[in-house]
Amino acid sequence: MAEAEAAARRPEPLALALIATVFVVAICGLVYQLLTSTIASYLLGDSVTQFSTVIGVTLFAMGVGSWCSRYVEKDELKLFIRAEILIALFGGWTAALLFMLFPVVDEFRVALYGLVFAIGFLVGLEIPLLLRILRADFNLRETVSTVLTFDYVGALAASLLFPLVLMPLVGMIRTGFLFGILNAVVAIALIAIQPKGRRFPVEMLAAIAVTVSLVIGFVAAERLQRFTETASMEEPIIHASSTPYQRIVLTRRGDNISLFLNGNLQFSSIDEYRYHEALVLPALGRVAEPRNILILGGGDGLAAREVLRHPGVETVTLVDLDPAITELFTETPMLARLNGGSLADPRMTVINADGFRWVRETEGSYDAILIDFPDPTSFSLGKLYTTSFYRSLRQRLAPGGIVSVQSGTPYVSPQAYWTIAVTLEAAGFAIRPYHAYVPSFGEWGFILAAEGEVPEAARILPGGRFVTQATDAALFEFPPDMARREAEPNRLDNQLLVRTFADEWRRYDG
Repeated sequence: MAEAEAAARRPEPLALALIATVFVVAICGLVYQLLTSTIASYLLGDSVTQFSTVIGVTLFAMGVGSWCSRYVEKDELKLFIRAEILIALFGGWTAALLFMLFPVVDEFRVALYGLVFAIGFLVGLEIPLLLRILRADFNLRETVSTVLTFDYVGALAASLLFPLVLMPLVGMIRTGFLFGILNAVVAIALIAIQPKGRRFPVEMLAAIAVTVSLVIGFVAAERLQRFTETASMEEPIIHASSTPYQRIVLTRRGDNISLFLNGNLQFSSIDEYRYHEALVLPALGRVAEPRNILILGGGDGLAAREVLRHPGVETVTLVDLDPAITELFTETPMLARLNGGSLADPRMTVINADGFRWVRETEGSYDAILIDFPDPTSFSLGKLYTTSFYRSLRQRLAPGGIVSVQSGTPYVSPQAYWTIAVTLEAAGFAIRPYHAYVPSFGEWGFILAAEGEVPEAARILPGGRFVTQATDAALFEFPPDMARREAEPNRLDNQLLVRTFADEWRRYDG
């Protein structure tokens, strides 16, 4: 009887709004988990570790929040609205704050997990409060089933929206602001449908203020992104854009142009020729007649520039995942001059596809295969350094052909470098490791691989500024501090290379 009387007194729109709120809360909560996990992977590498730890901390914090809800004895609705406002503030600004803090804070993980815990705690507080608020309108069985149903459906919606819509079309920083606004709007709506005497004026002002800050942040998201990049880079930014795959930043000081992908330097125009000559010339110089060439990665066209200098080359196929990179280096005159117009050469075919799948799913053979992938900082990149991928690569190599693999630095991360070497051997290749000094990177490593023995003698194309017939042999000499060491192959089911690479660089960076 008491519950029926309470339901009769309660405005029906509030009960319906609270049920709808469950759906919104579930979407926002999961989006914040996915967003912080993605940013942690983007900034720290090792996506499995970052997703596992962020989700683990979030769930633990939700448990703490749920446990603490038992101490709320009155004003559940007011506390729920306050929690929504705080989630809007923390969740909405999380992406922007993490990007701004990363270049200036030494203990970045403290800030990361602090924000994750705060959001998880507040989300964990919400569901128990909602159950208690709704118990006057529904019996316990109906309340629990309704809340959990909407919660799970909201989670499904978030898990589909995040990879298919939000990441490719909205971007990380704007996604945070967008869902923060959604949380704030929920708080405002719940306050607005209250009777005039119970509209929580302080909470309304707070919700409006948070909403205004989030709208400003959403509009200025690109500027915030540029601000964080400017703070971490020494040279002026001349181009910055986000794609579904990566963040692209170009800087320029004087004649020096530098490309950064996801914050990692890819080349500096002042010395990139050393890297690209080392990647290309020793390989093509050991092929009798290099006619058909495959380049995996290298969307900037710089490796292709060195390939196309060889007069016998008839076709070059370049496979790079991100069309934004190949378009940028094809259509921007300054960058096209840097790569010698290689991407627009009539002998060139540019394919935007995932290299791992493309190698497995296509046919054809090549006299030389040049692998210019980014370092294995994540598992999505690490799969391109596995025995599985290298075995597929053997099917694309013509008799007498050579593979050249950029393999990181044998000085800073020797274990990772020799892991790549061992992985190529485990896939059935004979190898010849070598290295070159590139001032922007330091000592950098490469590996030649072939079905039979890799020829020792080479006919190096004249005209190189770094790799010549006279300097080629010296590339294959390793001092003791970079000498071969024991390593295990990197397989698709263990991806040990990613953690090895991260551990060695972490020790080097201190």
